[in-house]
Amino acid sequence: MNQVVFIELINPFKDKVFRLAKRLLTSTEEAEDATQEVMVKLWNKKDNLDTYNNIEAVAMTMTKNYCLDQLKSKRADNLKIVHNNFTDRQPQLDKKLEDADSLEWVGKIIGQLPEQLQILIQLRDVEQYEFEEIAKIVNMNETAIRVALSRARKKIRESMINTHSYGIK
Repeated sequence: MNQVVFIELINPFKDKVFRLAKRLLTSTEEAEDATQEVMVKLWNKKDNLDTYNNIEAVAMTMTKNYCLDQLKSKRADNLKIVHNNFTDRQPQLDKKLEDADSLEWVGKIIGQLPEQLQILIQLRDVEQYEFEEIAKIVNMNETAIRVALSRARKKIRESMINTHSYGIK
């Protein structure tokens, strides 16, 4: 496999790799490093990539594992999880502030969840992967993923209701 073929192969999902790394590591620089590490690992395996059914799932699994290793290392003290994938469509200023505040709280709440739930929320709710793909990436049963996501969403909802007295049901 030459460089051009490799780039065509990884181009469709390299941004997803970066977003997952950014979700887990927060720091853009750390996420860029993680993405680069995963791409180098894929390049080193370029001759064996055709043996995998889903190279994107392999890349996402590699990214998850690399990021979790980084979080476990001594550099993890400086990292935290923040959710900031909000797109602005020019609402009123007070609505922008409300939305930013809510988004910040959701990010904090997600950051308090166990790492496994954070990964599941990122893959399903942000990256919009199918359950079958998530199951391959995190090596879990699809039913267990559905249950874990349901419980995580319930915790987020309850925390938002308790913290902000929102009328969410």
